[in-house]
Amino acid sequence: MKYSRSLQLIQLGVLGALLMGVALAALSAEKKDPNKFNRLMTPISERNPPPAEDGIHDPESFGTELLQTPRASFSVLPRSPSGNYVNWTKALDDGAIEPRYHRDDADAGPVVMDLNIVREVKGSMPNVVYPHKQHTEWLDCSNCHPALFIPQKGANQISMAQILLGEACGACHGKVAFPVSECRRCHSQPKLEVSKTE
Repeated sequence: MKYSRSLQLIQLGVLGALLMGVALAALSAEKKDPNKFNRLMTPISERNPPPAEDGIHDPESFGTELLQTPRASFSVLPRSPSGNYVNWTKALDDGAIEPRYHRDDADAGPVVMDLNIVREVKGSMPNVVYPHKQHTEWLDCSNCHPALFIPQKGANQISMAQILLGEACGACHGKVAFPVSECRRCHSQPKLEVSKTE
C-alpha cells in the first residue's frame, strides 16, 4: 500500500512538472501570439508537431527523436473534424487501438459502465448527454470521481465557463479529448416541444 501511494506521489510530481513546463511554454508563446495557447486558433500546418518541436518534450534529449510523430501515428486512425483530427471512440470501437488498462497486467480489461446521464440545460441548446460507456472504456472511475465530479445526483453544478477554464469536463476536453467547440457532441438530446395550449 505504501509503495502504491509513493508511486502515485512520484507520478503526480512528474505530471506536475510536465504541466508546469507546458504552462510556461504557453505563457512564453502567448507573449508572441495571444492566440497561441488555444489549439483551435493554431493553423492546420502547425498542429500535432513532431515531439522535438511541440514545446512539451525536451528537444535536447536523445529519447525525443525516438518518439513517433503524432501525424504519422494518427494518419492510420479514423478522422475527426477538429482537435487532433482523430475520432478516438471510433478508433477504439474499430479495434484500431488497444489501450492497456493496467500497468502490471497486460490481460486486464476496463470496467465498462453503460449509463447515460442527461443534464437539462436552460435556453435553446439541446440537453447534454454524458455517456459513461465511452468514458469508462478509456478511464477508471477514479480518474473523475470524486476529484472532478461527486458521484451523486444533483451534486455537480457545471457551467460552460468552468469547462472553458479547464474545470469539470474541461479537465480533458480541449486538451486530450475533442474540444468544446464541437458543441453537438455533448449537447445531443433535443428538447421536447411543449404545446402552447398546455
